[in-house]
Amino acid sequence: MDLFAGIAVRDLARAVDWFDRFFGEFFGAVETFAPNDVERVWTIGEHRHVYVVVQPAAAGHSLLTLFVDDLDALLRDVASRGITPDLQETYGNGVRKAVFHDPDGNEIGVGGGPG
Repeated sequence: MDLFAGIAVRDLARAVDWFDRFFGEFFGAVETFAPNDVERVWTIGEHRHVYVVVQPAAAGHSLLTLFVDDLDALLRDVASRGITPDLQETYGNGVRKAVFHDPDGNEIGVGGGPG
């Protein structure tokens, strides 16, 4: 099974810049491709893809949550490219989550186990 998680955006170039910086080094050799003029796809793991698509009416309403082995490493990595979370929280079971918003306001959450 492959997973394609979609995020609606207003401006493709602006979204591509932000997501290129967000996925950066932490995710390793992220492959990208443009299947057409209104989409860009990032392969962030085997059979796991995130894509943006120009859909102005839906932009800002998408939600995506990723769970990583080392949340602290991800936070350091994205911060090195000027992206910081808008919110960080820890749940009662110790699971942590950092919430980012792309330029359109879409929520990108990243969770990790207890620190």
